[in-house]
Amino acid sequence: PAPVLQNNQSNNTDSSTNKLEESGGAKHIDPKLIEMITSEIMELNLTTTWTDIAGLTDAKRSITEIVVWPMQRPDIFTGLRRPPKGLLLFGPPGTGKTLIGKCIASQSKATFFCVSSSSLTSKWHGESEKLVRALFAVARSRQPAVIFIDEVDSLLQERSENEDESTRRIKTEFLVQIDGASTQGEERLLLIGATNRPQELDSAARRRFVKRIYIPLPDLSARQAIISNLLKDQKHTLVDSDMEHICTLADGFSGADMHSLCHDAALGPIRDIHDIELLSSEEVRGISVEDFLKSLKAIRPSVSESDLKQYEDWNKTYGSM
Repeated sequence: PAPVLQNNQSNNTDSSTNKLEESGGAKHIDPKLIEMITSEIMELNLTTTWTDIAGLTDAKRSITEIVVWPMQRPDIFTGLRRPPKGLLLFGPPGTGKTLIGKCIASQSKATFFCVSSSSLTSKWHGESEKLVRALFAVARSRQPAVIFIDEVDSLLQERSENEDESTRRIKTEFLVQIDGASTQGEERLLLIGATNRPQELDSAARRRFVKRIYIPLPDLSARQAIISNLLKDQKHTLVDSDMEHICTLADGFSGADMHSLCHDAALGPIRDIHDIELLSSEEVRGISVEDFLKSLKAIRPSVSESDLKQYEDWNKTYGSM
């Protein structure tokens, strides 16, 4: 069934339909699919900035040069300077790949379309091939646009004998649409694929993602920035040297792991309370370094050394940095 739309979502649907009709792209596109895309996938007026993402200095610089500047100034980036239409962000889970995609769209003042491969192959099973076609059509009518595909490996994985016909058709449609975007030089349309398993990508799909950027685990300074940002609105007793010590002990943690660590440590003062109903919020003590040290015994890195080596090896072979 079609989702229930709020007024602004309904307006977005009408606007998308009108833009499609103006561009001639509405032909053979089911209005229900347009409605589905505008209500569940499309995001407008994002305000994400690079400062929202800790660390990743080299990746940010490369992405800005490769993608953001060309979308901001298409008049300058022509001919040999023409940007790639496909960008792959790969690396461990919980390192901010989705946030980077939103930041690219925000900095480029682009419409952001976010869809997970699992949704395409399950939630919209049977409509997936048509949905892919409609997604690119709506994106073209809303340029500049960024299409972000999470878990892209599950959609564009290496072909196998067990692959069903539906999955094969979705993959073929995606490759056709990517090729279409690549041949239309004037289009300001970027496809971003995010994956934790780049080695499982189909070789034909990998070639379409011309730029492949490794998003590694946060380094010490990035982990400090994450913990500082998460604690800024919290009552705590930590000084800079405490944070540095905690972050040194948290070597190998992803951004998501750091969030879990801070969440667990923030519960430390609550665990000391015997009768929470009679306590005022002002009486709850601040988060201490001891809370973090206890949490470090419970929260462990989610990425193994062997996984990290696989990412680094794949980056050496196929990465763009």
